Formats: sequence, structure tokens, C-alpha cells
Amino acid sequence: MAGLIPFNRKHNDLLNVGFNDFSSMLDDFFTGNWPVRRNLAGDTFKIDIQDSEKTYIVEAELPGVKKEDINITLNEGKLNLSVKKEEFSENKAKNYIHRERMYAQMARTIFLADADDKSIKAKLEEGVLTITVPKKEKTDQSKHIQIE
Repeated sequence: MAGLIPFNRKHNDLLNVGFNDFSSMLDDFFTGNWPVRRNLAGDTFKIDIQDSEKTYIVEAELPGVKKEDINITLNEGKLNLSVKKEEFSENKAKNYIHRERMYAQMARTIFLADADDKSIKAKLEEGVLTITVPKKEKTDQSKHIQIE
């Protein structure tokens, strides 16, 4: 059956629009790798970073994750968020035992150059982890240089 499907008619020009794009999309779907391979970009959680005057606000989408499964560290300006989740289910019906186990680990690291490691706050609410990281107060470290 795969031999009946033409191999990727897609042309790499900007004028290829309309029905041809749809046809190419179908060709890509049927001629691609099956089953679909995991993509590491899709395996991590999404984050948003807001930069305000005195703080950074980091929001991470972690639906279904408990706060006990989350680890947050700040080391030399690197904010590391990691999640480890393990699930185990067992279903006994008649003489049949069904067991499933799932283990997932994801991590993201964000560099915040002027992050202050004191008074960081984290809150998990409705699947969104919000971390408030204060900024260090900037001091003028410029030095006047005398001309000889």
C-alpha cells in the first residue's frame, strides 16, 4: 500500500500554496517514520519568563505534577527546574493482573545573571508553578582611570 503513495511532492519554493501543500502534508504523514518517534523539544514543560524592574517571574506549566515531585535550585545565576514523576497502577480482575509503570524526568535551566538567591518564592497553583526571583541591586562598579 505504501508503494501507491507518491513520495513527497513538496517543492521548497515560496509559491507552493493551496491544494499542493495539503497533498504534500498527506505525503509527509504517510511516508514519514511510523510510529512517530519522540521529539525532545516536545518532552519538556513550557516556561514563560517575565523581567520586571526588581524581579524575574518564571511560570512553568506542570499539569498533574505534585509539589513533592518538583526540585528548584539556583546556583551562580542558573535556575534549574526539574520534575521527576513516577506512577504505578495495578488492576486485578478475575485471574488477570494488569500492571503499568511510568517514569518521567524533565528539567529546564534558565540563566538569570543578576538573580539574588535570597527570598526566592515558589508557588504551585492549578498546574502552574510560579517562581519569583529577586534581582540583586546593581552598584556602580565603574572605576575612573587617570590619564597620564
